[in-house]
Amino acid sequence: MKKTAPGTPPDDEAASSASAASLIDAKIASLADWRGKTLASVRALIRQADPDVVEEVKWRGVPVWSHAGMICTGETYKLAVKLTFAKGAALPDPAGLFNASLDGNTRRAIDLHEGAHLDTAAFKALIRAAVALNTAPKPKRTTT
Repeated sequence: MKKTAPGTPPDDEAASSASAASLIDAKIASLADWRGKTLASVRALIRQADPDVVEEVKWRGVPVWSHAGMICTGETYKLAVKLTFAKGAALPDPAGLFNASLDGNTRRAIDLHEGAHLDTAAFKALIRAAVALNTAPKPKRTTT
């Protein structure tokens, strides 16, 4: 069995995913207020919407959910839990969930504040749309 130094992610993707899940569990547990509950709730919705989602931890402990590319991140701040969708500008948002980072050409975000209500059906639809965008066949480039 190959040994890795402490803090080094394992080579095996399944083990790495389990490690990331443990790190996200620890992050949620460390947030002993509404932010931990909100992050846990959002995480459960993401997993329900896409059972094949891959959990990762990047950028100093930020939870990241991916499927054939990044779906979104779950950053926690003093006054908000920010869910940033990597390709949010390309996603349909008929329920108007996106309420932050609206000026960019690529990303969009949902800022959840204490006591905020999230339309769970619309959120799951947004997750599924992000997965569909990530897994859609890429147009072939033609050279002339």
